[in-house]
Amino acid sequence: MAQNGTIENGDSRNTSPPPLPQPVKITEIKHTKIFINNEWHTSSKGKQFPTINPATGVKICDIEEADKADVDEAVKAAKAAGQRGSVWRRMDASSRGRLLNRLADLLERERAVLATLESKDTGKPFLHAFFVDLDGSIKTLRYYAGWTDKIHGKTMPVDENFVCFTKHEPIGVCGAIIPWNFPLLMLMWKIAPALACGNTVVLKPAEQTPLTALHVAALIKEAGFPPGVVNVVPGFGPTAGAAIAGHMNIDKLAFTGSTEVGQLVKAAAASSNLKRVTLELGGKNPCIVFADSDLQLAVEETQKGAFFNQGQACTAASRVYVQEPVYEEFVRLSVERAKNIVIGDPMEPRTSHGPQIDQHQFEKILALVDSGKKEGAKLEFGGCAVEDRGLFIHPTIFSDVKDHMRIAKEEIFGPVQCIMKFECQQDVIDRANSSQFGLTAAVFTRDVQRAMSVSAALEAGTVWVNCYNALHAQTPFGGYKMSGNGRELGEYALAEYTEVKAITIKLSEQLRL
Repeated sequence: MAQNGTIENGDSRNTSPPPLPQPVKITEIKHTKIFINNEWHTSSKGKQFPTINPATGVKICDIEEADKADVDEAVKAAKAAGQRGSVWRRMDASSRGRLLNRLADLLERERAVLATLESKDTGKPFLHAFFVDLDGSIKTLRYYAGWTDKIHGKTMPVDENFVCFTKHEPIGVCGAIIPWNFPLLMLMWKIAPALACGNTVVLKPAEQTPLTALHVAALIKEAGFPPGVVNVVPGFGPTAGAAIAGHMNIDKLAFTGSTEVGQLVKAAAASSNLKRVTLELGGKNPCIVFADSDLQLAVEETQKGAFFNQGQACTAASRVYVQEPVYEEFVRLSVERAKNIVIGDPMEPRTSHGPQIDQHQFEKILALVDSGKKEGAKLEFGGCAVEDRGLFIHPTIFSDVKDHMRIAKEEIFGPVQCIMKFECQQDVIDRANSSQFGLTAAVFTRDVQRAMSVSAALEAGTVWVNCYNALHAQTPFGGYKMSGNGRELGEYALAEYTEVKAITIKLSEQLRL
């Protein structure tokens, strides 16, 4: 097959592209209850809460609301499932890998269903959910399935007649609190490394977006995971979330969300049992576009970074520094490209831009847009809500943004791109690093030496060169400064889910090595 899609050896017939996947018609949501010990439970307090489709404002269904008592039951189940002698602890590592691969197979089977649920619950375009969220989730499971039987310690030569070696053991019960912007993907980022290392999990999905987590819970049972290994407790942060963060029998906590809530989570973890904590928090991510860059590429990548998922991403490319000689052209090209963004029904294949998640986020974003206008930034495009479309906001571009403005300093978490001018390399590095955040950054240049020196100088956990949002299961992800602690994905994540035990044996004179 040639790269242009024609058949070689003289046959010039064009191959037809595969048809686009289609959303599934869902008349009833099957899984709305609390999932503990591979069984479905109603709330201990008899409470429910609605989950709303942000594209329409219509209630999808009611979900059982977990509280502290439900979290206690989930932790009890997880602790029993992970104790020595249990089915899960006796299971060999390669069998854990087969279960993770079996779960990935079930995600493949349910791909259209899960993408439909994700789109309904979050408002993101169905095709984005299908090709980005589901693809990343499946790859994450398969990556960690391959790690299960490769997690091992070392043997160290020590003085005199001793032999010393290390073992990597599961930490125990892992609490996971995931956000609403990428519910399925963040679920997999949490449970895949935890399960690969032999831990058990109690997971709370965001109250805005519980549907895919509960559907996956059913698939976990179908895959053959023993009861109690994964438990899902939908509920609210101040109740179920706080119960997980402060629980004495949860040994490790992984949280993705805002920096403000991350501080509360870490304090609760420290004041309870000093559980290990990994935090993936906010970002105000700088993109540096040098005059020698491929300008069209830089425009496309930074704009995808700013507007993907309606700007609701911790990696959002919201601070774009453009070198003075190409600044005006960059702004012009950015506005032209923004005109092609299609706002509409997330289930329609043409749609590339959906609604914000809820009224709170909608109002926060518009308030920050108004602050940009008042503080003197130049509104180039958008800057308002879509008329008669509920929670939809036009993609927004500001130029002439100054570093002291709120839109240049605060995480907007919405579709707002701030374009700023710079002159020299050292100046832009200092400005890029001036933020309290340090999650991601990007550099656009044709000069390899400049790319290497600038990426080394940037205070960020991930630096992309001539690309944006290039995330892979094999690559660690996490932030500097107030963007969090620890790393997810890649081999690095395994260290967050294991205890290292050193074993030293004194040998008799007859057995000296």
